[in-house]
Amino acid sequence: MRRVAVAFVRFYQKFISPVTIGSCRYYPSCSEYAIWQFETNGFFMAFFSSLSRILRCNKLFAGGIEYPRVHFTPPKITPKIHKNDISIKYFIVQKNDYFVTIKAWNK
Repeated sequence: MRRVAVAFVRFYQKFISPVTIGSCRYYPSCSEYAIWQFETNGFFMAFFSSLSRILRCNKLFAGGIEYPRVHFTPPKITPKIHKNDISIKYFIVQKNDYFVTIKAWNK
């Protein structure tokens, strides 16, 4: 279900969003926020967080910068990583009692 949701959002980004007026009041955009949620959280948590974000994306709310909340569990066993095996998708930054993610660019 997670892959279907991400595919639907990517379809929206590629085909529907370019023909509409760009009016998202948040950074990252609501569609990018939804993709981050589906990639890092469970399906239902991601769905309700994304729906909440979309409902808040109007003139009644100020908007601003809002990254998705992610619960990070470090691995129990740390494997040896060779220099060429590393690919960074997200940077994880701790903020108080929860974690937020910031997407890294691809080289």
